[in-house]
Amino acid sequence: MTDLTERQPDLVRVETPWGGFPAVEVDGVVRLRNIRYARADRFAPPQPVGPDPDESADLQFTTIACPQPPSASAAVLGDPLVGARFDEDCLRLTITRPAEIDGPLPVLVCIHGGAYVSNAGDLPGFDPSTLVREHGLIVVSVTYRLGLLGFIGDDARQRHSANLGLLDVIEALRWVRDHIAGFGGDPDAVTVSGHSSGGDAIAHVLVAEGTEGLVRRAIIQSAPFGIRARRDAMHAKMREAIGELRSDVPYDDLFAAQARAKQAGSAFGLRSGMSFCTEYGRAPLPAEADVDATWRRRATGLEVLVTWTTDETMFYLNQVPRAQAVFRTPVIGPIARRLAVAVSSSAVYARGGKRFGRLLARSGATVYEGVFSGRPVGGTLGASHAMETPLLFPNEAVWARAALVAPDGARSLIAAGVGMRAAFAAFVRTGRVASRVELGPGWLGGMRVRRR
Repeated sequence: MTDLTERQPDLVRVETPWGGFPAVEVDGVVRLRNIRYARADRFAPPQPVGPDPDESADLQFTTIACPQPPSASAAVLGDPLVGARFDEDCLRLTITRPAEIDGPLPVLVCIHGGAYVSNAGDLPGFDPSTLVREHGLIVVSVTYRLGLLGFIGDDARQRHSANLGLLDVIEALRWVRDHIAGFGGDPDAVTVSGHSSGGDAIAHVLVAEGTEGLVRRAIIQSAPFGIRARRDAMHAKMREAIGELRSDVPYDDLFAAQARAKQAGSAFGLRSGMSFCTEYGRAPLPAEADVDATWRRRATGLEVLVTWTTDETMFYLNQVPRAQAVFRTPVIGPIARRLAVAVSSSAVYARGGKRFGRLLARSGATVYEGVFSGRPVGGTLGASHAMETPLLFPNEAVWARAALVAPDGARSLIAAGVGMRAAFAAFVRTGRVASRVELGPGWLGGMRVRRR
């Protein structure tokens, strides 16, 4: 099957109250790429800006990503950053919508994952054109600062603000709230979706200062709730390893400091899997002891779908040679693999996801829990972390390179993911989701959902 997103796009203009925005169109879907939502100096908080068509005039065929070192997960995900332009001027979003709109449409805002150190919102592997084409939604894909450019504040000199990547996400959500109507969206029907660290970001938007009412409906996929707490000691060690860092340091020195910090954080067990992350007690977040109470206070009226997969950590264990050697041991290997994946997946994802959902539900939110067991026929990673992503964003040309869906899962992504995309679109439109989602040809399993 040929992926529709690979056809040659036409350059068009989309009229808005702020003028005609450049866009690319393929088969009835228009993408307005790289619209600026904020500006920021290095290590400084974002400053909001309004829509300006000139800011993205020359960027409709460009993928912009925050500068980042190579990721160990690149091969698993099909080298998603191939062809991207790395630029600190990355506080941009892409709007994907039907070419013809009759009345305001529901909006899905996507916050990408990548452990707060990798990826970007507008990557080809996250192209939502199929979802938009099938269900008539508007999708907004957000790019924000990562790694040392976006996280780990400087205690001593206050030259480097903490939580910058989270502040970027908050500014993007405010931009959508204030401006999406001019692009055909309904500002009263906005759902925020995030996978992995993107889901973690949404959970923290819900407790950030000044964000009351900014998120009303959310899809939080595979957020690592189990490692969000008790990170102060790890961050202190990381800051010590970073040392003094000038705002004009070149990328080689910046990434060297980031590598030192990552190594310093590696002594803290599972928490080191997302060592660059949000910091409690630093703007805009409350103290760690106050987080649960803030979630409870803001829960009333929220509609939330919290999901995780059955084999989350196989994604990471597959990248550890020592673990793979054990797993290949006759007889004991498969048992060790099942046990390691089950225990670590529960500790990092499932147990914390259940607790988060239960806390919100008991405080007045409508909460659904989804357990995803899907995997391609013949696949070796089970229903690992990120396995649902190619079904939601089925760009065959990208995912055919990914070990995640090997050996043949990429060939049938559009047909296999019909049910998943329909379920997510239904939640975006109604705040409700079916109790069971089956996958199509070439894939096994699906997603079971229950209301908390």
